[in-house]
Order: sequence, then C-alpha cells, then structure tokens
Amino acid sequence: MHRSPVALKLAVLLAATVTLTLVRSLGLSVGAVLAGAALAWWVGIPPRRLARMLLVPALALLPVAAFGWWQHGLARGSELALDVLAAIVLATVVTASTRADRLVDSLVRGSRWLRPLGFSPERFALAISLMLRAIPALLETMGDVRDAAVARGLGRSPRAYLVPFAVRAVGRAHATGEALSARGLADQESDPGSAPVGERRRGR
Repeated sequence: MHRSPVALKLAVLLAATVTLTLVRSLGLSVGAVLAGAALAWWVGIPPRRLARMLLVPALALLPVAAFGWWQHGLARGSELALDVLAAIVLATVVTASTRADRLVDSLVRGSRWLRPLGFSPERFALAISLMLRAIPALLETMGDVRDAAVARGLGRSPRAYLVPFAVRAVGRAHATGEALSARGLADQESDPGSAPVGERRRGR
C-alpha cells in the first residue's frame, strides 16, 4: 500500500465510494467497513486507534441512520450510515499510507484541467494541506475532551464529548481562517504557472 502509486489509490477509493453509493446492499456495506478496518491494520493503524478515530464520525452518523430507518426501514438506515463510515475508513487508509506532499501534488495535477472553469488547483492544494494538518490536531482535541469528561465522571455521556469537541473544533477553524486572512492567503490570486506544493517544498 505504501509503495502503490497515489493515482491508483485515489482511483480505487473513488470506485469504492461510487459503488457503495449506487449499490444498495447491507452486506456490501458491512463488508466494506470490515475490509477497510483490515486494510487499516495492514498499513499500521492499531485497531484501538482506529476505533478512537471513528468514534466521533460514528456518533455523528447516528442521526443519519435514524432518519434512514424512519424513511426506508432499519436495513436501509443502517446501510446509509455504514456506507459513509466505510468511505471514511478507506480514506483514512489512503492518507495513512501516502506521504502528504505526494497526495497533494497528485490532487493538484489531477485537477489542472478544471483551471479554464475558474478552479484554482493551488488553492485546492492549500485546502487539502490544511485538512491533513487539522486531522491529527482534531484527534488530539478529541482525546483531551474524552479525558476531561472521564475526570468529571461523565465518561458515558455523549454530550460531554460532542459539545466541547464541536466548540473547540469550530474555534480552531476560525483561528485558521483568521491566520490565512492576516497573511493575505484568503484573497491572494493563484499563479497559474506555479508548481505543485510538494515540488515547491523540495525546491527550497
């Protein structure tokens, strides 16, 4: 997995996500989650760490499952939630087995054909870089929130996890936006001839 081409991994991720979206099968959804968990273990993510990473997304998907159950029955509601969870697990496998600069450069190269439509690959690369940097920070925040809830004797209360985590996550997003605006990056026009992020980093 670590040596596989980035484009191949992204293509497989896209194909798996599209298949999960189009094919209505609870068995396929369960199998995709289990396959993603096995791949995560293969690329070096311990099961306990993967479970911690998926705790907040799983809780956030409970309303999705409940709505699907109300509209289409229990099987369909479970399938909707498991499809999203499987996509998250598979995307985690891709990011865990790919260097960030290689992933960003591949995404920039693959999106250059959209430049005539007003799409900026460079801004896209900046957004992806910020996202990749934010994931470990959010996981650390989730751990701090969990420890604080346990210390207050609220380890079994979902509200004790979700509310402080959401507040701190939104606060971090605002701080990041303000930092970008202060540096003029939020409104800076991209240079059409600029190189991908990874290439600029290697050239310094």
